[in-house]
Order: sequence, then structure tokens, then C-alpha cells
Amino acid sequence: MSVLIRKYKGNNGVMQEERIDEEDRIERYMRLFDKDDVKKLETGVKVFIEKDEWQLIP
Repeated sequence: MSVLIRKYKGNNGVMQEERIDEEDRIERYMRLFDKDDVKKLETGVKVFIEKDEWQLIP
């Protein structure tokens, strides 16, 4: 089972981490990325979009 990890700065300024392990939610998030970012994520590379850090762990 894959896990999509999102690290972001919350409203209070503290870094937070969200672990997404539901396949349907992962698929929805993957549609937000462009093709190059999806390829990077599939190889385990961290991708930065605006201020959020994303990583897919197979």
C-alpha cells in the first residue's frame, strides 16, 4: 500500500505532516500534479508545490 506524505506549514506557523494512505484520495491528489511531478513522485523524489512538500512512498 502506498502512502502520500504532505508536509506543510499550518495556520499557526508550525510544520505539520499529513499521511494519506487511502488509494482513492491518493489518486485524487495525483490528478493535481503535472506529468513531470507525477513521474518524480512515482520514483520517490520529493516534490515542492508552492510551500508544500509531497512524497510518495510505495
